[in-house]
Amino acid sequence: MAQQLSKILIANRGEIACRVIRTAREMGIKTVAVYSDADTNAQHVLQADEAVHIGGSQSSESYLCADKVIAAAKRTGAQAIHPGYGFLSENESFAEALQDAGLIFIGPPVKAIAAMGSKSAAKNIMAEAGVPLVPGYHGEDQSDDLLAAEAEKIGYPVLLKAAYGGGGKGMRIVEKASEFAEALASARREAKAGFGNDKMLVEKFITRPRHVEIQVFCDQHGNAVYLAERDCSVQRRHQKVVEEAPAPGLSEETRKAMGDAAVRAAQAIDYVGAGTVEFLFDEDESFYFMEMNTRLQVEHPVTEMITGVDLVEWQLRVAAGEVLPMQQDEIVLDGHAFEARIYAENADDNFMPSTGTLAYLRHPDVSPYVRWDSGIVEGDEVTTFYDPMIAKLIVWDIDRESALRRLTNALRETRIAGVTTNTDYLHRIVSHEAFQKAELTTRFIEQYGDALHQREKGLPEAINLLTIAASIIRNRQHTANQDPWSRANGWRVNAPAKHRICLQAAGAENATVLNLEEADNAIYWPEHELAVRFAKDGAVLVDGLRFHCEIAQENGRYTLFSHYGRFDASLYDAVAELIHEEEAGNLTAPMNGTIVAVNVATGDHVKEGQALVVMEAMKMEYTIRAPFDATVEQVFFNAGELVSDGAELISLAVEE
Repeated sequence: MAQQLSKILIANRGEIACRVIRTAREMGIKTVAVYSDADTNAQHVLQADEAVHIGGSQSSESYLCADKVIAAAKRTGAQAIHPGYGFLSENESFAEALQDAGLIFIGPPVKAIAAMGSKSAAKNIMAEAGVPLVPGYHGEDQSDDLLAAEAEKIGYPVLLKAAYGGGGKGMRIVEKASEFAEALASARREAKAGFGNDKMLVEKFITRPRHVEIQVFCDQHGNAVYLAERDCSVQRRHQKVVEEAPAPGLSEETRKAMGDAAVRAAQAIDYVGAGTVEFLFDEDESFYFMEMNTRLQVEHPVTEMITGVDLVEWQLRVAAGEVLPMQQDEIVLDGHAFEARIYAENADDNFMPSTGTLAYLRHPDVSPYVRWDSGIVEGDEVTTFYDPMIAKLIVWDIDRESALRRLTNALRETRIAGVTTNTDYLHRIVSHEAFQKAELTTRFIEQYGDALHQREKGLPEAINLLTIAASIIRNRQHTANQDPWSRANGWRVNAPAKHRICLQAAGAENATVLNLEEADNAIYWPEHELAVRFAKDGAVLVDGLRFHCEIAQENGRYTLFSHYGRFDASLYDAVAELIHEEEAGNLTAPMNGTIVAVNVATGDHVKEGQALVVMEAMKMEYTIRAPFDATVEQVFFNAGELVSDGAELISLAVEE
């Protein structure tokens, strides 16, 4: 019998919490948010009808505390809890505790979570259900020697995977036997930290696989459907970056075969709710079960865009005991959709996470063609405590080619400053010839890494620098008009006004001095024979080119956005540069985070490339290596300690 839901608690944060709140509000259901110290003013807190503080900024002190979440639900009178994804979403103990507390879990039954919680146990169930499996070892013996022997038996390359993991954590590709021991130790450590269990699986690594997953949905009355598939092949560090639906190049026969296999997988564990069955898809259209995620996926919007189904609404209705709103033959696919994940990271620096305040944030207008899912707005802070994803940009159109054009334009219209983001990198991915042709593989980024890290041809640097310098002059003049005592407009008697601005482009070794002259409503750079004018509609006119741009400014750093791409520069600080040169022998923390391991001690001799310190930030490990042969003079932090961005970790003395 269906039970009407009137209030739910969302045991999550960020964009997924905002996403659930949106649908609940449309259904007339009240929402309760929970939040940590770091999220006091977060968007999900502001958007919910009620919010309860549950602890410190570390997720282990707040979002992972089942007892605090349950207490918040009891306190506010919520009938059900939506777990989102991550955190407690696939935690069987949490689901069981909700059941004991008389609360509805907006997710699958406890036994279904348990069945899929262990990847090795899941594979045994799938084998019995007739779902194809990748060759591999999923046994209980976890000795180093046995795992290495199994890897030899399977044949390299092999894939190490955390048995109780997900999201690419505790996962390593091992190309040869000599790399196995180090990869195993690293994967175990990451799995232990992320999931509290370091059991590993070893599987054959298929050289050119695609990652194709099927969205399934089951109700409490025995009904089950699949809602097409998604291709999630483009990944970095085993985490998805660009997803699309439907998967390109699949025949109707293969689509049906995969969908039927996914439904069999769900029914084999008496599944209820939204789930995703993930497959490795080979070039010959054979497919192999990888895992089943017993929750809503990050990439669920692309399925919604091509089916017209609100999957969160289905979750809420199924959790209340209702029958699935549609049967299999009623699900019709329309058009093509892409999702691009906007991360706060420097893709050109080994995807190093970036923290700070979003000083500037603009995104494409939302429409039936464009969707922007985010839990953050301009002025919010990106911290190290949680995942670095800022937003999801989703686009739809009548076919893949049209949707792809829409995506490339939408990425150019996504303009963020204050933290480094991967938007330009995403544009390079979706503009790459292989991606345009749908030549997809899970090793796409590795295969085309060099090309993807090359800056796209945009406006000449001189035009970018002149435009930024001209905007600086305009801003100074505006300030002078407001405060005549601050006037610094370069005025001269019977001569053009002159300005001298020193800018350093991002990544450039040297700064550029711009000696500019101002006359006839234009700013000239005689050295390059260039002049810039600003049109009344905001357009820029320079060197015969007319284009629109936006310029963000924060603490002497400038970012120019246009459809030609992004360009970063800063006012040159000679003193800071001298300090930087003096500290060249010191290794500093590239971001806020936690020291996981220190591999050296004072007096050690290290070789270039040797791993010295391992840090964890935003749920990922980062290894800091020796930049040259050196002797360790001093180690400033120990494992387990928190460090701030720029903190000195190790002092090195160059060996003669």
